[in-house]
Amino acid sequence: MTSLGGVEMVDWNLAVATATRLVRPGPEVTREEARAAVSELRRHAKSSEEHVRGFTGMQPDRPSESDTPVLVVDRPGWVRANVAGFRELLTPLLAKVQERRSGTPGGAVLGAVGGKVTGVEVGMLLSFLASRVLGQYETFAPATRELPGGADGSGRLLLVAPNIVHVERELEVDPHDFRLWVCLHEETHRTQFAAVPWLRDHIQGEIQAFLSETDMDPSTLLERMREVAQSVAGGRSQGAEGEEKPEAGRAGLVELVQTPTQREILSRLTAVMSLLEGHADYVMDGVGPAVVPSVSEIREKFQKRRATGAGRLDQALRKLLGLDAKLRQYREGERFVRTVVDDLGMDGFNRVWISPNTLPTKSEIVSPADWVARMRS
Repeated sequence: MTSLGGVEMVDWNLAVATATRLVRPGPEVTREEARAAVSELRRHAKSSEEHVRGFTGMQPDRPSESDTPVLVVDRPGWVRANVAGFRELLTPLLAKVQERRSGTPGGAVLGAVGGKVTGVEVGMLLSFLASRVLGQYETFAPATRELPGGADGSGRLLLVAPNIVHVERELEVDPHDFRLWVCLHEETHRTQFAAVPWLRDHIQGEIQAFLSETDMDPSTLLERMREVAQSVAGGRSQGAEGEEKPEAGRAGLVELVQTPTQREILSRLTAVMSLLEGHADYVMDGVGPAVVPSVSEIREKFQKRRATGAGRLDQALRKLLGLDAKLRQYREGERFVRTVVDDLGMDGFNRVWISPNTLPTKSEIVSPADWVARMRS
């Protein structure tokens, strides 16, 4: 990354150290239980390939895309993978800000302090998320020995074992069924990227276009990030009479840097992420009855947990980080997929993967009939 005097805009090593220090420990398990959980998750991830591809009719575009690794990780492992991904994605933006800062008085001092501050802030955010994510298809981090990717540079499937064990215990569901159910969702994401060769580059291009539109001086950018971190640390802000007070940090960093062009890009990104998440939910529940005996119980309990959160502070943090919006993505995306499949069948729905032009817009996600009409015209 471009740096000034060897100082980076974000101290990524400090971000990892902060997150791993603050993240809550996982559930208590014996060594034998841990080994059994890891082994079972690997088996379920493998068996999910056949289930998902048979149900969706989606196959890898090239044989090499079938070798995307499955990594069963702990919470610090998830943090390290995501920091690597963030670092890759944010390099152009931070280099741009770094260049602007280099011409300002005291830029080196600002960089030294700002890099540490933002490193801590990123670490705080990741420490919160690291105990909640069950799985993830990570696509952007470059392959390394510690974080292998597919032979063609594709990503890797992450399954966060302690979080899966924690949730299955909290919900009091059959652990074998729950682990397979989670793997079906995450394998759907791996299949999406393996079978749609342009998808990764399209999403990455949209993200980079969004970031390239950011035009903010370094001190303002760092201040905004501090506002976000302070909101996370405090959970909520109280006015003099005890009423909840609006604050800039509550909207989240993304909301604070949007230009009109960014809002257009974000609308497209929201639509495609709603599609991907809704499709994964639709598939996991569509495959579920045949291979997960207790899928109805799992879905009912999981939906309730997903909707309510763990408490007042948890709900405030979820709102701050945009997780409430993500829940809407799941619901609206799943409804879109279900409605289109009911109308056109799975082959008709799969036209969505032809090119970026056949992706639904944000308004079409909410109104699937409009997408169907566009495809028929």
